[in-house]
Amino acid sequence: MAFELVIFDCDGVLVDSELLSNRILAERLTAIGLPTTTEDSVRDYMGRSLAAAIADAEQRLGHALPDDFAEAYYEETFAAFARELEPVAGIHAALDEIALPSCVASSGPHAKIRHSLGVTGLLERFDGRIFSAADVEHGKPAPDLFLYAAARMGATPERCVVVEDAPAGVQAGRAAGMTVLGYAGHTDAALLRAAGAETFTRMAELPALINGSAPRSAAGR
Repeated sequence: MAFELVIFDCDGVLVDSELLSNRILAERLTAIGLPTTTEDSVRDYMGRSLAAAIADAEQRLGHALPDDFAEAYYEETFAAFARELEPVAGIHAALDEIALPSCVASSGPHAKIRHSLGVTGLLERFDGRIFSAADVEHGKPAPDLFLYAAARMGATPERCVVVEDAPAGVQAGRAAGMTVLGYAGHTDAALLRAAGAETFTRMAELPALINGSAPRSAAGR
């Protein structure tokens, strides 16, 4: 069975943003009275939407976060991305070798996705084929976003391959009935395998995994 579509997560797969954005989120949560380290933020929120992180923080605190929390977080994140954000090592070369149709499906809002791809020279590769958790009712780990992306791209879910770096994203892809490749660049490969992904550690490995067109065991290696 050949793949019809490659669905890329954005943060941590296309752009090297996970540690940067989680550092900012951790600092902002700590500042409002919820002590959080970058490691805590990565563990609890990586791959999920900011709305989900805010809901969790409000439950822990027992009260609502400031009304401008999300706006201030995105303002600081966009500024940091403009100064520091880089593409994931090897992603441009890997994309050059992948001939299948592709798209982006990310937990971030459209403005953040486009900004991230723009400052790393990736936007033109995916413009017009970018999907956000804001487009669906339930974000990752629910399958809604990946199913929506497949439908908009005219692909059968069972013939889609998802490239993810977060357990929540892997769970979403598997729940959608898709093959999932887990990029273990910054994420513990065991966590990605436990969620159902086949793992790889360098983007140079990705084209062969996809272009082979034969889904392998979800248990991975």
